[in-house]
Amino acid sequence: MAATGLSLMAGGFLAGCATSQAAPVNATHPSGTASTTTVPPTTTTTVPPTTTTTAPPTTTTTTTAPVATATPAPHGPLTSPPLPRPGAGFNVGGITAVGDSVMIDYQIPLEADLPGVNVQATVGEQWETGATELATLQSEHSLGAIVIVGLSTNGPITSGQLDGLLEFLRGASRVVLVNIHVDRPWQDPNNALLATAPAAYPNVRVVDWNDLANAHPEWFGGDGTHLAINGTGAQALAALIAAQA
Repeated sequence: MAATGLSLMAGGFLAGCATSQAAPVNATHPSGTASTTTVPPTTTTTVPPTTTTTAPPTTTTTTTAPVATATPAPHGPLTSPPLPRPGAGFNVGGITAVGDSVMIDYQIPLEADLPGVNVQATVGEQWETGATELATLQSEHSLGAIVIVGLSTNGPITSGQLDGLLEFLRGASRVVLVNIHVDRPWQDPNNALLATAPAAYPNVRVVDWNDLANAHPEWFGGDGTHLAINGTGAQALAALIAAQA
């Protein structure tokens, strides 16, 4: 910030001759009498000093723009936008996960990535059984506003089953569907059906676990479906889910 100043010119000077006292000059008068002639004093003229005008300093106003503070999302990565408020029957800030035996494999890292998540995972869990569990949790007022569904490993599902569950979960802030990686004929049809859900249900996200799993066969046991509990593959799957929650 620069202040503009004007060059100050101080002018003025004091001009004039030195003032003389009235001194007598001796001369001889014709009458023989000495006369005294008085010389008038020299007039001194004083020139008034030049008036100097000082301009006021220029005032510069600096406006500091407010610093925007980002509000982190209540769950998931900090880059996620805040989730919409859920409808009736879903607890704000709560997270519920329902799944089969594969979810048991990644339950520990999922609980670490999403603190407070309520995991309901059972070996051999079927789609309809999981849907019933979610309805029971809602009746008990303990269903979270975020719902993670890791089902359909153990059998085929229909569009009617998918729609029935997602209509029930329409009031959730977010629904995360985890597709499957299993050497069974229903793997691809189930995954294709799950992939259609976000177009009809805006609160739904699909985690493509099968795609990541295909690139890492070393993560799996002999059946090619289950993971070492809390192992590298389990941690990767949990992180993939948490990024969408």
